[in-house]
Amino acid sequence: MAEPVDLDHFDRRIIAIVRRNNLEPARLIATQVGLSESAVLRRLRRLRATGVIMADIAVIDPSRLAPAILIHVLVELKQSGLRVEQAFAARLAGREEVIGAWNVTGRTDFLLTVTVPSIEAYQRFSDEVLAADENVRDFETLVTLREIVRPRHLREGHLREGEPL
Repeated sequence: MAEPVDLDHFDRRIIAIVRRNNLEPARLIATQVGLSESAVLRRLRRLRATGVIMADIAVIDPSRLAPAILIHVLVELKQSGLRVEQAFAARLAGREEVIGAWNVTGRTDFLLTVTVPSIEAYQRFSDEVLAADENVRDFETLVTLREIVRPRHLREGHLREGEPL
C-alpha cells in the first residue's frame, strides 16, 4: 500500500479543480486557489510525481458511443488467499471489458464493472473469464438499467471547503 502524501489546503483545492477538469489552465487554477501560476505548476508536478494524481484521463459518456451495456458482477471464489486473488485480478486486468474491479469483503470476493456492446458479448466474457476459471464458485450478474447518481467528481457544481474529495 502506498504511503499517504501530506496535502495542505491548497493541494486539496487544486485536486478538486483538476478532478472536475484536468485541462483547466494553471493560470485559472491559480486565481481560484490564491497562488501564483508557477506555484500551482510546482504543486501539480509534485502531485503527479508522488502518485496522488495517478493519470490524466478523459471520462467518456457511454451514451455518446456505440450502444453498450454496463454490468456489475459479484464473484465468489472457491478459495481465498493472496495468490489466488492476485491470479484472478491479473486475468481481469487483461480484459478490456473490465472497466473496474474491486476485491471486497463479505460473501462476495470481487465486484466487477464490465461494459459490453451486447448480452452475447457478455456471455462470451462470462464463459471465457468466469465460468472457465476453476476457482470461481459462483457469480451474479447485475445489468444496469439507468444511472441514478453520478460519481461525485462528475456532478455539476463545486466541492465546498472541507468536503471529501
